[in-house]
Amino acid sequence: MAAWEPRRGETLLSRGPVEFATGMAAPVSGMRWFRDTERRDIQHELPGWPEGPTYAVRSRADRNARSTARKAGVVSHSLVALTAGILGAVGSPFGEPRVRGKSEDPENEVDDFPVMWAPEGGIARTLPWQADPARRPASFRTHLIVTDARLVLVGFPDDDTSRDEPLWEADRSSLARAERKQFSKGRRNFTITFTDRSWCRLHSYSENAVNRILRHISSTFLPPDQLTAPQRNAIDTYLAERAPSDGKAGGPGAVYRHGIVTRRPSGNLLFEAWSDSADPVNGIAGGTMHLMSPEGGQPTLQPGDLD
Repeated sequence: MAAWEPRRGETLLSRGPVEFATGMAAPVSGMRWFRDTERRDIQHELPGWPEGPTYAVRSRADRNARSTARKAGVVSHSLVALTAGILGAVGSPFGEPRVRGKSEDPENEVDDFPVMWAPEGGIARTLPWQADPARRPASFRTHLIVTDARLVLVGFPDDDTSRDEPLWEADRSSLARAERKQFSKGRRNFTITFTDRSWCRLHSYSENAVNRILRHISSTFLPPDQLTAPQRNAIDTYLAERAPSDGKAGGPGAVYRHGIVTRRPSGNLLFEAWSDSADPVNGIAGGTMHLMSPEGGQPTLQPGDLD
């Protein structure tokens, strides 16, 4: 096995860690479900999937008991945090805060928490069980790869990406949209909806990975022959300013050979390029980005231009 690489003529846009998301609201905290469009549990119908845990939404009594225990823990947590502050400790020993805001979709985030929603034959049903933290070995990881042609899920053990195993893929033509879910830890949950209206909900511990994945799934690509002369000139000028002074890779700049142009929601254009030395594991490592107006000039930065 080796680190995954794109096919000849295919451009690797981004790669990052993902897994099926986990509920955070009290009734579904720590849980996830795999549903059909009638909200039936379908995890036992998914081909090749090993048995996993069976969850039940918590009753109000269960939630009250957990709330009481949590409040007691908060008191202890506050005392320890105060002590740490007095002793000059930096940071929190308790990890990242569970900031999530208010649910915009309580039916699927509070009353239930599906991470797969698909009718029989739905594309989302083809996703691999290795993306489920409750089924895979503790040391196994999954990464989502986005190219200009497809999505790919790979898995590998022991954080060793040189042992990539392709697990699943879907053509870009099967993708309808990708959306960030605000009601999640660090706003790092997102859904991918397919053209057959099936969808999945994923989470990443990396904010940068989520930003790149969403940008590259949702982008409208402009092929070179659709660029205007001013747009092409702006790209050529930008790259020329960053070229190595000796004309070779390894100089003060980099030789960028692989580039794409996407239209952002605002209408601005984003040019991204990768050098031959870019790290295929990290996707855009060694890359560069240039935002320009539709006319190829200086843009007015708008929300979503770089997300």
